[in-house]
Amino acid sequence: MTIKNLEPKELWSNFHLLTRCPRPSKHEEAVRDFLVGWAKERKIDCRVDKVGNIIMTKPATKGMEKCKTVVLQAHMDMVPQARAGKVHDFLKDPIETKVVDDWVYACDTTLGADDGLGVAAIMAVFESKKLKHGPLEALITTDEETGMTGAFGLKKGELKAEYLLNLDSETEGELYVGCAGGVDATLNIPYSTANAPEGYCAYKLTLGGLKGGHSGMEINTGRANVNKLLFRHLRWVAECGLRLVSVEGGNMRNAIPRDAEAVVAFPKEHTECILAEFDKVAGWIKKELAAVEPGFFMKYERVRMPRNVISDADTQKIINLMMIAPNGVIRMSRDMEGLVETSLNLAIVKTTGKNFTVQALLRSSVDTAKEALAERLVCLAELAGGTCKLSGAYPGWKPNMQSQLLKTMKATYKKLYKKEPAVVAIHAGLECGLLGGKYPDMEMISFGPTLQNPHSPDERANIPSSKKFYDYLVAVLESIPEK
Repeated sequence: MTIKNLEPKELWSNFHLLTRCPRPSKHEEAVRDFLVGWAKERKIDCRVDKVGNIIMTKPATKGMEKCKTVVLQAHMDMVPQARAGKVHDFLKDPIETKVVDDWVYACDTTLGADDGLGVAAIMAVFESKKLKHGPLEALITTDEETGMTGAFGLKKGELKAEYLLNLDSETEGELYVGCAGGVDATLNIPYSTANAPEGYCAYKLTLGGLKGGHSGMEINTGRANVNKLLFRHLRWVAECGLRLVSVEGGNMRNAIPRDAEAVVAFPKEHTECILAEFDKVAGWIKKELAAVEPGFFMKYERVRMPRNVISDADTQKIINLMMIAPNGVIRMSRDMEGLVETSLNLAIVKTTGKNFTVQALLRSSVDTAKEALAERLVCLAELAGGTCKLSGAYPGWKPNMQSQLLKTMKATYKKLYKKEPAVVAIHAGLECGLLGGKYPDMEMISFGPTLQNPHSPDERANIPSSKKFYDYLVAVLESIPEK
């Protein structure tokens, strides 16, 4: 079965079109052109703003002209992640999908249901001639995943709506009314190099097979950060004359890193002992993570000896830095049971020229806690003789439990499904925080179908929940009150 034949067809057929269109973050040209052309063919009012967001409008259906205006909001980009060994060019190749039981998967890449299903829902609503609704706007933002560029760049006054429905959440039956803010941290630690010592050999150490995933939604699942595991291996043999040559781990700021490798050099006379220690550490980790990371592996291979290595002192400094750097859940919320308050994802590590670089994403629903955690990294970088640059800060979204939109959506859900929806906050970053700063009087709710393992090749979208999500969206639009 192909996904374009799934129910509701109006949702899945549009998502199928999006899977044919490359759309990794920072490279949205193709999907933007596609959506503009799609709207033009259907005579939908559509424009592109200066930062690349798509804004569409649709008049109310007969009899609903006095209803409050609603903006449907989603983002056009996706996280490009492929399983180790999978050859896939995210700038050219379509996402190939498969249906297994009640789930849609991609073939060893991210699926892009985050937030392709949100965009597909907007397309379905805007092209429909049958749905009942008041005045509608659509905001399809650019580059949400790597910096919320579209939400940052949206000008005040572009939207006229009183209500905003963000279609970028990942558990059907939950209405999100708040989210964490975030900030990017980039640590640069300078190092010196020296000629490779006589009597040394070089090995490449590779770690992988981890699940990875969304650094907000899944930071509390116990999934391992491969960058931390890599340096745990190196620390165990750091006193045996080990020298770093190069390091590379992770590739997305908002994905828990899954794969990493390091080239290291050490005295040939210690080869047998050091490799045995690598095996020992890997054995420990396998036991520790057996329940949550059964696919973990570590391997090594001898490589050509490089001309230069990182100095002894700076090798030790880099290893020590990574051993003590905070990562994962820092604190749970005191206000909402089960909600992560503050976290840090050590997303990317690499040696570049004469700098060891660490890129991290910090999240918190408490701005002062986020700032305090950022200062920890600043201090850590300074102790290591380097710098830490903070950038891309975005605010959290404070819940409004008295929202009229929330009351309408709760009542609509109960009428449709005979039970109350859960009202929750989310540790991931949503564009509602930024958009709320530009439109402080706009009431907002985020909801969506059930997705699992976004930002990883295990991403999957639940088919029955997708139907409930779309049916609910249609019912909410019919229930919007008058001004």
